[in-house]
Amino acid sequence: MVRRNRNVLERCWAARFFTVLVLSGMTLVTCSGQAHAANCTTLEVVSARGTGEPGALGAVVGDPVFAALRRVLPETVSAYGVKYPATLDMPVSSDHGVVDLVGHLTRQAASCPAQRFILVGYSQGAFVIDQVLGAAIPFGRPAALPGWVSPRIAAVLLFGNPIRITGWRIDGVFSGRTADFCTPGDPICQLGGLNPAAHTNYARDIAAAARFAAARI
Repeated sequence: MVRRNRNVLERCWAARFFTVLVLSGMTLVTCSGQAHAANCTTLEVVSARGTGEPGALGAVVGDPVFAALRRVLPETVSAYGVKYPATLDMPVSSDHGVVDLVGHLTRQAASCPAQRFILVGYSQGAFVIDQVLGAAIPFGRPAALPGWVSPRIAAVLLFGNPIRITGWRIDGVFSGRTADFCTPGDPICQLGGLNPAAHTNYARDIAAAARFAAARI
């Protein structure tokens, strides 16, 4: 019964992603370009792009958030784009993202003891971060972030987060460090949302997200 429920949820979420992408005009692509961190900057923005989203960090959210953070933060800031397929093959795609995100944070934190992180996730990328930070979710790879890395995560910025429609959210030690944005009508994050175009309309939240993160540095 558990496996059957998991399969139903996987198919439901994949169908929802596909419908929104088609109706909003987004093109499924494979994004191989990544923004790599300079050695031991004060802050590193780690971004997980959305399903089929182009751009090194994500053209809809990640790239503009990184640009906004560089404008408001006096610290040296670098960036890393999570390496994962970001396809509709769920949860295989998101599981790859979880592995890469945990591996990168662990290695980077060990190599740069004073560096802190700002996590940015959009759509499926937000779901990847949900898993890594231990949010209760119906399926996917369990969280595996070492406890000693957690205090180094200064802020978490989520956009179009799929777990919102099920009532799940990031809580615990990360709740006060997390801003979770959902455009009204976005069917990926709002239960009953009927406007697929809203899923790509997060430009208005970029400045607020940057201010939220800056206040926690």
